[in-house]
Amino acid sequence: MSHSKLVHHFLQDSTDKFPEKNAFFVANHWYTYAYIDEKSNQLAHLLADAGVQKGERVAFYIENSVEYVITYYAVLKVGGITVALNTELTAANVRYILQDCNVQYLVSSKRLYKKIKTLYEPERVVQHFIIWDSNNNVSIEKNDNPLTVLPSAMDSYSTSSPQCRLIDIDVASIVYTSGSTGKPRGATLSHLNIVTNTRSIVDYLRLTPEDRVMVILPFYYIYGKSLLNTHFFVGGSVVVDNRFIYPNVVLDTMQTQKATGFSGVPSTFSILLNRSKVRSYQFDSLRYVTQAGGAMAPAVQKETAEVFAPAKLFIMYGATEASARLSYLDPEELPRKWGSIGKAIPNVDLFVADEQGHPLGVGQQGEIVARGANLMSGYWNHPEETAKVLKKGLYYTGDIGVIDDEGFLFVVGRSKDMIKIGGRRASAKEIEDVLYEHDDVADAAVIGVEDEILGEAPKAFVVFKDGTQVTEAKREEIALFLKQRLATFKLPKSIEIRDSLPKNESGKIQKLQLH
Repeated sequence: MSHSKLVHHFLQDSTDKFPEKNAFFVANHWYTYAYIDEKSNQLAHLLADAGVQKGERVAFYIENSVEYVITYYAVLKVGGITVALNTELTAANVRYILQDCNVQYLVSSKRLYKKIKTLYEPERVVQHFIIWDSNNNVSIEKNDNPLTVLPSAMDSYSTSSPQCRLIDIDVASIVYTSGSTGKPRGATLSHLNIVTNTRSIVDYLRLTPEDRVMVILPFYYIYGKSLLNTHFFVGGSVVVDNRFIYPNVVLDTMQTQKATGFSGVPSTFSILLNRSKVRSYQFDSLRYVTQAGGAMAPAVQKETAEVFAPAKLFIMYGATEASARLSYLDPEELPRKWGSIGKAIPNVDLFVADEQGHPLGVGQQGEIVARGANLMSGYWNHPEETAKVLKKGLYYTGDIGVIDDEGFLFVVGRSKDMIKIGGRRASAKEIEDVLYEHDDVADAAVIGVEDEILGEAPKAFVVFKDGTQVTEAKREEIALFLKQRLATFKLPKSIEIRDSLPKNESGKIQKLQLH
């Protein structure tokens, strides 16, 4: 029966329809829906046996792999709540999250467990440590604590689906988002939140069982997770390649596996345009390309759309707190609306509001707010943080936006990214967008720095494209380029040339590390 009202039904329904279909590709190997479904059932029974109750948080520290997918669905099938950990985190960061949502069960891949084994021995932050290691040669100092090694430990368990009764407002996932200040917070997402959002994305991307997405984004990141969810929902296929450090290798995989879709954040496309041979590739199967995870400068959008044509470029906007997606720009409108985040996805309201939540008129700046069944119930265990962003049934995104006379939304900047210069405000994003228009600029970031006279002033960081001579004359050329295009008060007080900008694993520029 095809109902898909819970997240793990995506896998079960697709297995019923296409048991022998190739569902997941990684490291030169395809896995079928039936295989993933059976293995996740076995692991779910093992977890139940180990004491995982409905509503229990189970964390996993696993890179994109078939083990990740099996673990994700197993936790959901047993009624648990998935807590997928960023694989870049240190043991101290992981400890904070495990304690924040009281996790007692931690599943790790063999490759990563060394980074966090101290949380098990000697610290005992978690009671149960479960490791994927097909060779069974894990060494942990003391062996008097329960340590489970997969897949061997689950081989004897039933491959039938565990019967755990859930309803769609039960929590499915806690997704930790890097708070722009301080500690990460866990966005609490129900099955209803994720299923609603998945349906909407499937709807506007017109995904079918024929679709095959090329995934380089990590699954612990909400955008990456949505690629897995949407394709398993329709019975499509997911192709994973974790080697984006060598972009041409990923482009080869994309070509040989006949990917129909590709997804990235702005830096993904900057790397492809400036550090790969993307222009010499022919992608005959590629139907669409999506971009989210931060604003992409219009100049980069134009170049990306040209390079990947005839595949369509979807510019999208969202938040972890919204189960991923809030709006998209129809590719047909792109040439008329460069820089717009488009309009709300199906089943979401999105508008620009004043501080009381009242919608503002055309051209008026205010905060972008959303309402819909995809919005989190709050941050796990942090009512005061929740109260800042969820007010009167609306989610306050923290982005400053404006709406045009045709109803298209534009992000002007983050509320935290507005630089107060004297009595005036400038958006860091606006200055960055102009920098990206310069032919030699590969990456750019603008922050506010202290200024004795104005209080705050913009400072620009620029990375040039490969082969550009970095000279004082080049810096002056950039300064002149900005002077011809920006109001005087918005001009950066200084321009620093860098070889690279600090980024997190999902490709977002980490402005807190710039000064």
